[in-house]
Amino acid sequence: MSQQDQPRRERDPVAGSKPDDLPSAEVTKGHERAPHRAMFRAMGYDDEDLESPMVGVANPAADITPCNVHLDDVAAEAYDAVDEGGGMPIEFGTITISDAISMGTEGMKASLISREVIADSVELVSFGERMDGLVTIGGCDKNMPGMMMAAIRTDLPSVFLYGGSIMPGEHDGREVTIQNVFEGVGMVADGEMSEDELDDLERHACPGAGSCGGMFTANTMASISEAIGFAPLGSAGPPAEDEARYEVAGETGELAVDVVEQRRRPSDFLTRESFENAIALQVAIGGSTNAVLHLLAMAAEAGVELDTEDFNEISARTPKIADLQPGGERVMNDLQQVGGVPVVLNALSDADLLHDDALTVTGNTIGEALEALDPPAIEDLDVDFLEPVDDPIHERGAIRVLTGNLAPDGAVIKISGEDHLSHEGPVRVFEKEEEAMKYVQEGHIEAGDVLCIRNEGPQGGPGMREMFGVTSAVAGHGHAEDVALFTDGRFSGATRGFSIGHVAPEAFVGGPIAALEDGDTVTIDIDDLELSVDLSDGEIERRLEDHDPEPNYTDGVLGKYCRDFGSAANGAVTNPGATWE
Repeated sequence: MSQQDQPRRERDPVAGSKPDDLPSAEVTKGHERAPHRAMFRAMGYDDEDLESPMVGVANPAADITPCNVHLDDVAAEAYDAVDEGGGMPIEFGTITISDAISMGTEGMKASLISREVIADSVELVSFGERMDGLVTIGGCDKNMPGMMMAAIRTDLPSVFLYGGSIMPGEHDGREVTIQNVFEGVGMVADGEMSEDELDDLERHACPGAGSCGGMFTANTMASISEAIGFAPLGSAGPPAEDEARYEVAGETGELAVDVVEQRRRPSDFLTRESFENAIALQVAIGGSTNAVLHLLAMAAEAGVELDTEDFNEISARTPKIADLQPGGERVMNDLQQVGGVPVVLNALSDADLLHDDALTVTGNTIGEALEALDPPAIEDLDVDFLEPVDDPIHERGAIRVLTGNLAPDGAVIKISGEDHLSHEGPVRVFEKEEEAMKYVQEGHIEAGDVLCIRNEGPQGGPGMREMFGVTSAVAGHGHAEDVALFTDGRFSGATRGFSIGHVAPEAFVGGPIAALEDGDTVTIDIDDLELSVDLSDGEIERRLEDHDPEPNYTDGVLGKYCRDFGSAANGAVTNPGATWE
């Protein structure tokens, strides 16, 4: 979206003629580029602009989700700061999908695909227009990894900017979020809530702009952008409609010019240690299981060796110290009020659970950034949702990856409690999400049930739908902790309870989950990291002999991604060059 109607600000361009090593020199320098410069002049750019570094402002603003509805304003602050800082800002748009609105429908199959389209589109514009650097902005869930993946692919000097989270609503004298509305659907079906009360809850849960307020996928990935080094410390916390959010946007624009001048690229600071810091934060705050998928994808793009077992190893040594939604009651703004993500990172650093020497986009190490910021110690805070590392909420981090003969390549669960960590019993198999949702809403589930939803993986869906509608219905019926559900699809960051996702290999490609039949005995043991079925390898192979499913889509964008998606165990990437192997 062009800013050409805004008056150009007087500022000093980067001293001297534009360096030849900047990509934009290819379209702005020399008499043979007069036609190119003429096009820029049509948009209000002048000689000073054309001598300055060209910084793209990638903006996924849209009226289809509160997560992104305000991003034009956020982008404008970053744009102006690039301009004032001596850069040539060029704003361009890309897509987004509202996960919450598409949830529980066929449309949710577009969500993970949108991550890839965002990365592809930002890469294409940056490459085609010869950008020198980027400000990448994110609102809804897949924006964050998509934008960071694009920055990694282009390896342009880049800074990530989060649009901020929504404030909680108020219903019946308590704070509520979209999670409560989804779970209210199950409560109505169970007779625990009236339709009138659900209607009132619906009208008050989302009071304005911003991403879902709990430590769901958007806030998890925004927090990770700090831990991994793509965004300055403290930038994830300010809410979407707070003045501090726009101050962050301005500071990001200024930093973007600096990183271009310094030629500071993602490949200069993204290391194995950066990704380990991101995982440590994820497991300490009880972040979304989707971050496993996205971090694996980002690592593959960066050529950094990372696999699912790393999440187990880091979770084993890193305690959970934050009690936030969906497992707890508090939201991102509560964390922001006491110092934000840096408070958690500081606690991990003091306990030697963080690689303090990992570099960040600022040019400083994360340890140096924490020392300069000097966030408060958890022990000095009078709060009920943060605990010190030496007296944590749980001794082990929230993320576990299970393996076994049902998930040879892994399956992911987030632990919100320490009860009911094992189960053995007969399974009820569903071939798609809608079948399971109907079964739950009709009141058939009972304590101890094990539900399997398959053919919802990256290729089988395609698109690896989130199952928040089903898990919320299970929770609404009062069975969040005593009914187990596993799938080759995904779960929302707002999911809680005994829910296992990302089962790999998926059913569509002949994974063992495709061999399951109603009544087979499934064993789930979180302590032993096991997901298995009481079948021999020979019996599994026999059942899969004639497995040759037809794809759900053979044309259009879904047909393309059915063909191109890789395994969830490797981040479900589509970039053929994205691998560290």
